[in-house]
Amino acid sequence: MTRKQRRMTIIGGSLAVLALAAALVLNALRDSIVFFSTPTMVAEKHVEPGKRFRLGGLVQPGSLQRGDNLAVTFEVADGNAKLPVAYKGILPDLFREGQGVVAEGALDGNGVFKADTVLAKHDETYMPKEVADALKKQGHWKDDYDAKASDTKASGESKPAATTAQGNPQGAMR
Repeated sequence: MTRKQRRMTIIGGSLAVLALAAALVLNALRDSIVFFSTPTMVAEKHVEPGKRFRLGGLVQPGSLQRGDNLAVTFEVADGNAKLPVAYKGILPDLFREGQGVVAEGALDGNGVFKADTVLAKHDETYMPKEVADALKKQGHWKDDYDAKASDTKASGESKPAATTAQGNPQGAMR
C-alpha cells in the first residue's frame, strides 16, 4: 500500500467513525426532544397517548378548578381548539385564567393532557415565542402586544423570563 492510499484509508475510516457517532447521538436525542404544540396542532396530528410534548396557549377563563392534594385542572385554548389539562403540584404565582401558559407532559388515554411542569409568563409583555407565533398564525394576536414589548425595550427594562411551577427562572440551574 502506498503512502497516499494509507492516508486515504485513515481519512475514510475517520469519517465513517465520525458519521456513526453523529448518527448515534442524534438517535439518542430524538426521544428526549420535546416539541411545542397548540391544542389545534394536537387535534390535527392526532398525538398518541404517552408521547411527551409541550402544550402552549391561553388558559381558558372559567376553566380553572382546584381539587384535593394540589390537583388542578384547566383548559388551554388557542382560539380554534381547547385541551383539558390536569396538573398536580404548586402552580407558579403568576398563573391566571386568560394568561399564556406552557405545560410539559403527555396525553393520557382519555385525551387529557397530564402536565408535570407548568410555565407561566411574568407580565403582559412576555409571551413565549412559540405561543406568540401560534397566536399570530391563527389570527388571535393583539397588536398592542408588540407595542408593549417595544415600550419595555425602549425604557431599558430587561425582558422577564418564564417561571416554572417551582418558581425558578426558565433555564436557571435547579
